[in-house]
Amino acid sequence: MEKNSKLPFGKKNYRFMLIGLAVLILGFVIMSLDPEPFGFGFLGLTLGPLVVMAGFVIEIFAILQNPKD
Repeated sequence: MEKNSKLPFGKKNYRFMLIGLAVLILGFVIMSLDPEPFGFGFLGLTLGPLVVMAGFVIEIFAILQNPKD
């Protein structure tokens, strides 16, 4: 049987996508842990959104990276 993979991304791309998804979830969890009312503290307004943006940057990198065979 011939091994002919037709997946659009390589193994490395999928690994980066999972890492980016984990960072996104971590960012939303950080925002939800803010003790200030309505999330108006450091965690909800600064750290959480920065972590979420980092997750989106990782996702974009994972999509645009050229898979090498």
